[in-house]
Amino acid sequence: MQLLGIFLTMGQGGQGSSSYSLIFMGAMILVFWMFMIRPQAKKAKQQKTFISDLKKGDKVVTIAGIHGTINKVNEDGTLMLEVSPGSYLKIEKSTVSMEMSASLNKPATETKA
Repeated sequence: MQLLGIFLTMGQGGQGSSSYSLIFMGAMILVFWMFMIRPQAKKAKQQKTFISDLKKGDKVVTIAGIHGTINKVNEDGTLMLEVSPGSYLKIEKSTVSMEMSASLNKPATETKA
């Protein structure tokens, strides 16, 4: 009888640790989603909006580091980028860097004297 009681408590302990493992695994997945997947999806959405909002006259920087001003937005997903007066490059919209373009267009901070 005493041996049966020991097996029953062991079985209950095994089930308890199993449910704790499932809860822990669920919590890990939730944390992974909150800190990895969600911010990446948000950034991808911002990049897509940035690319679709490009227009003539915007100053941009490509991912290759080419600075220029958009001269024309073509219907085929390309841009005519003026890199110097009278010099144009045809580039894909997806090559424009959102971060570098934002830092280029950010107003200069005032220095305190």
